[in-house]
Amino acid sequence: MAFHVYILRCSDGSYYTGHTDRLETRLFAHNQGEVPGYTQKRRPVCLVFAEEMPARQDAIAREQQIKGWSRAKKEALISGDWASLVKLAQSSSRMKKPINAGPPIQT
Repeated sequence: MAFHVYILRCSDGSYYTGHTDRLETRLFAHNQGEVPGYTQKRRPVCLVFAEEMPARQDAIAREQQIKGWSRAKKEALISGDWASLVKLAQSSSRMKKPINAGPPIQT
């Protein structure tokens, strides 16, 4: 059985990322308001990206990865702009600061 990670563009222009084993059925359910939560008040929604995964745990991991991305990075993925996706990935890793508890304590 295949699983899908998908991105929907909502009526307010925002993106929703999810996973399912029945993509067409899930998209229909989102548009009917049968999926409680984020998309219910942002209908209609439009499928803008889908990716097949071999196992549910892979789909869940990919969904969580994408949910952590910036809007720009999601849009690069949606448009297939791999060069921008790589640049955005590099810039986001440079922006992360190490956890710093402050200066060392003098004893």
